[in-house]
This record gives sequence, structure tokens and C-alpha cells, in this order.
Amino acid sequence: SFFTCANFLTYGNDLRVVRAVNGVSTRSATASGNNTYLIKNEDQYFTSYYGANTGNTGAWVARYPGALGNSLKVSVWANTDLTHFNAWAYKNYFDAVPGTSTYVSAAGGANDEMHIVVVDEDGLFSGTTGTVLETYPFVSKASDAKDSVGNSNYYRDVIWRKSKYIYWTDHPDIANTYVTWGTTAAGKTFAQVPNVAAAHTVSLSSGADGTIASGNVQTAYSKFIDADQIDVSLIMTGDADSATALYAINSIAESRKDCVVFVSPALANVTSATPADDVVNYRKNALSNVSSSYAVMDSGWKYQYDKYNDKYRWIPLNGDVAGLCARTDTETDPWFSPAGASRGSVKNVIKLAYYPAKADRDTLYKNGINPVVSFAGEGTLLFGDKTMLSKPSAFDRINVRRLFIALEKA
Repeated sequence: SFFTCANFLTYGNDLRVVRAVNGVSTRSATASGNNTYLIKNEDQYFTSYYGANTGNTGAWVARYPGALGNSLKVSVWANTDLTHFNAWAYKNYFDAVPGTSTYVSAAGGANDEMHIVVVDEDGLFSGTTGTVLETYPFVSKASDAKDSVGNSNYYRDVIWRKSKYIYWTDHPDIANTYVTWGTTAAGKTFAQVPNVAAAHTVSLSSGADGTIASGNVQTAYSKFIDADQIDVSLIMTGDADSATALYAINSIAESRKDCVVFVSPALANVTSATPADDVVNYRKNALSNVSSSYAVMDSGWKYQYDKYNDKYRWIPLNGDVAGLCARTDTETDPWFSPAGASRGSVKNVIKLAYYPAKADRDTLYKNGINPVVSFAGEGTLLFGDKTMLSKPSAFDRINVRRLFIALEKA
């Protein structure tokens, strides 16, 4: 799915992504190591965790669920002692030891400032272990604290507003932090983490990816059903199974009638001894011979280099075909065909899993499957522009269907 998205973005520049999550086995990494929490998104966090000290999670939770969050470490300095501050591993990321903010001082309080560091302990985000990802200098323990421009400087709010990696879920469970942290500034001397533990540092753990089933992927795609809530034109299915592809066609595109779904056959179909027959059978059987002018099917997969892991991968072509449509929109208009030598050039192809010969191309095209081919001196091309509409019609062409979508949206 990542490479389907990445391939699309080599042609276009506007993409919406919904993550599929298994609510049973996927877990968020927490400071406490408790493995029963799943915070799916900002709405759930804000509703269930933002305003309450949850206790069982510890002070922090990874902002996105999954094992990747186990790479995070959070270090907090919440003491005014300069000698101990100078021994803190992250002191060089800050200009001075924390003390009392201007806002809290004016309210008659003291010792509210603290520093926070988010670290990529295992290097899974940055590629280098121990990389400092974020720093938050001179944030406040006071719930009503403001910074110099009037924004909340309360450390919970700053993390909520700015962090790309963590959520706040509780105050650190040290000394008497619960007595004063998170209270208002007036006349308050805020508790300091004792010097012996002044660098309150914790590694997040127990995050788990879980196993994603077809139903989870369909639930993710369902976010695109309501045309009033989200505007989309092209929906890619990546390497999704046939049930998910049919769901996207029948439940989303045919319902909205303002977008087109792009599908590819299974990799096994195009690497078999009889790829033309197997791709057509996939179209007729696995995809139930679906007839829709809001769907487009290509003939296969491409082999490309994965620069992030220094390896080669087979990737379905539907992301590229959708990308060709996006590029056609930018360079010409939706009612031009995205196929052929002028606009159908496919990028980042080392080889194709299946090279349809002319007889195979004719067979595929008659069944509403657009061949992707390589010609000497021309590169790899999308060599067909049919929709998956079974009966002859003006709408069995991609550009005609997209013309009417453009007119109806205008």
C-alpha cells in the first residue's frame, strides 16, 4: 500500500490516506507498557484521554498505534537545579535550566517550567538510534499558562498541538506531581521532580501492529463513502483482495458516482504459465464480472526498487494508472485519455511481471482490462483506456466517464 501511494505521488500531488487497523490486536505503545490501549485517531484521543489522567497508560502514548511507537523515548526535565541539569543527556538542546515562567510569576506562582525531549531510541523513525525528534523548551505545569503570543503553554496542550509522535495521557508518577501539576498558576509553587530522578525518562513499549484482515481494509475504505464529507476522484486499491476491490467499486464508486476505482489482478495471476487466461478469469470470477464505468482494471504488476530497504519489490500497477489520470488532469484535462505514448508512460519500472503479446492484448481489452506493455524505444505504457463497463457504451472509456464526472462536479 505504501508503494502504491508513493507511485501515485510521482504523477500527482494530492493524496488522502486512511490507515486500516485491527481493533482486536493492534495496540498503542505506552509509557507504562500496558498493552490494552488502542488510540486510533485524534478524535478518540481528545474525547477519551485529553482531559483525564488515565493512570494505566503512564504519562505518554505513541501518537499512532503499532510497533513503530516502541522506538520512542521521552525525557522530561522538571527541576531548577543547575548542577544536575548540566548532567542531563539532553541539556545542550536547551538554552537554560527551567525556572518560573513570566505568566506564572505574574500570578504569584513559581517553578512551573520544564523541558521535554522526544527521542527515536531505536532509530525506526530516523534511521539513527538516539536521534532527538522533538524538543519542547520552557513549557509549563500550570493549566492556564500562556506563552508570549497568548497560546496555551501548558505542557499537555503544547504536546497535543505540536507533537507528531506522542500524546500526553497523565502526569509523571513521581513525588507529588499530582498535587500541583495541571492546576492553575495563581499563588502556586509547582512540585519539582526530585534531583535524583530529575530527568524523568521513559521508553514506550507494548505497541503492536496486529494482523489486518480484509474487513479492516474495507472499514478504512468506508471513510470515502460520503461525498459530502470528502472529495475524491481516484481510488486505488493497491494489493487488496478481490472482496475489497469489489467493495470499493460497488459500495463507494457506484454509490458516489463521482470517482473511479483502480484495480489490478493478483500477483499469482500474472506470474502463472497462462497469465492472459488467469487475469481474465480473475476479472470474471473473483471480481464477479462486475460491470461499472466507475472502475478501471490494468493487466499487472511491476518490479521496482525499494530505496528505503535496499531491495526490489513487486508492486501492482493501479497506483500508476490512477497517477496517469492525475497527471492528465494537470497537463491537459480529465476528458483526455491517460493512455498511449503521449500520456501513458509508466514510471519506475525495472520489468513487468507480464508482457502481454498482441493476441493477449486483444483478449484482455475485449474483457475490459487495460494492458500495460513495454515497447523498444518507448518504455512502459498504459495501452488501453477502458472502464470495466461490460456492454459497449460511450462510458466504457475512462476519459468519457471522467468528463461527465468533471461536468457534474463543476
